[in-house]
Amino acid sequence: MLSSAAMLDWGVFAAAVVLTMLLDFALFGRTSHRISFREASVRSVLWIVVSLAFAGWVQHRMGSEKAVSYVVAYLVEKSLSVDNLFVFLVIFTYFRVKEEHQSRVLFWGVFGAVVMRAIFILAGTALLHRFHFTMYVFGAFLVFTGIKLAFKSDESVDLENNLALRLARKYLRTTKEFSGEKFFVIKDGVRHATPLFLVVIVVEFTDVIFAVDSVPAVLAISSDLFVVYTSNIFAIMGLRALYFMLSGMMSRFHYLDIGLAVILVFIGAKMLGADFYKIPNFVSLGVMPGGPVLAVGASLLKPVKRQEPS
Repeated sequence: MLSSAAMLDWGVFAAAVVLTMLLDFALFGRTSHRISFREASVRSVLWIVVSLAFAGWVQHRMGSEKAVSYVVAYLVEKSLSVDNLFVFLVIFTYFRVKEEHQSRVLFWGVFGAVVMRAIFILAGTALLHRFHFTMYVFGAFLVFTGIKLAFKSDESVDLENNLALRLARKYLRTTKEFSGEKFFVIKDGVRHATPLFLVVIVVEFTDVIFAVDSVPAVLAISSDLFVVYTSNIFAIMGLRALYFMLSGMMSRFHYLDIGLAVILVFIGAKMLGADFYKIPNFVSLGVMPGGPVLAVGASLLKPVKRQEPS
């Protein structure tokens, strides 16, 4: 049994997501526009409030242990998703996507992530339930990824050699110029993809790569499909607003990778040692926010010194 949730629980989850999306759209999403810091903050807070309020439903229906697992899994996914935002910024800068069109790209990026995460999480949950040893595989992978993240160099993202982008350019007819917020245009009677559609492809491909890290991380918190999927989706749904809220200051968070590495190593160690000592989720609840918060604080207290031009 992959989950103890009933159809009612899934229905309430779907209703909460859809109603929040409708409210978000009614308040802010009627036309393409540049999203201000204030608007992004309000939208981000809206998703956070709904996401944490859903923990009350989980506790009511499934008990406090599942509710704590949900909150921890949500915090883990929310923290790890911040790393996606840096890559989104690089992608938009590389393609020179106008600010008023970035929200449309991220909408379809989030939509694709919802579908792909369902596949990843269902497969991962099934593996954990069927093959116990996969817990050690996931744990070792997370520890390795965390250590690698902590010591990685400040190398830039090489989008020109991105696999998804190279395949898209090879097999799709594309234009060199944008056409507003259109993904496709007709030229000489033939449909062509615009650069904005290529941006969507790269964003979707990027999320697949990040899911390889984040899905095993949340599976370390709970093997219940309902807890893992709902926490993951609520964290992702607020990603668009979080991007526009932090886009102007992300370059200042130069220690964030170390904070995220702490989370990955801690969760990996938790999985590797689960058969010997099970770390309670309320302990994880105290540890998880600490890494990113301290990393952000350290980044702000000790900013990178900019080299003066000679």
